[in-house]
Amino acid sequence: MFEFFIKLCILSITLWGVIFFALGSGTVDLYSLFLAWMMVVFNTVAGYLLFEYGFDKESALFTKVVFGGLTVRLLLLMTIVAVVIIGKLAVVNDFVFSFFAFYCIYVIVEILGYQKKNKQKKNTA
Repeated sequence: MFEFFIKLCILSITLWGVIFFALGSGTVDLYSLFLAWMMVVFNTVAGYLLFEYGFDKESALFTKVVFGGLTVRLLLLMTIVAVVIIGKLAVVNDFVFSFFAFYCIYVIVEILGYQKKNKQKKNTA
């Protein structure tokens, strides 16, 4: 689990480095990007922790935890995105684009974490 969080930190630092150096200040609203990034990171961490919790459980409980957690996480994210957009809490274009980009990147990291955990279990068995 520690390795997953290290990779998450390295990815986050790299992405923010690219954002600061490639986009420059003034071209995008950094608050909107930060808000989207925070939402996606919390979603990714919650997903991985739910996976870790359900990993050694029986199949039915694992399915409930992982897929039920996915459903709850997506509903929560959609609600928060709607609140941000309707409440005009961020620049909509910057927020939506960065949210989509961050989500695509971090869901790949989450899936790779799942695969690595499954591979470790398979190698020990």
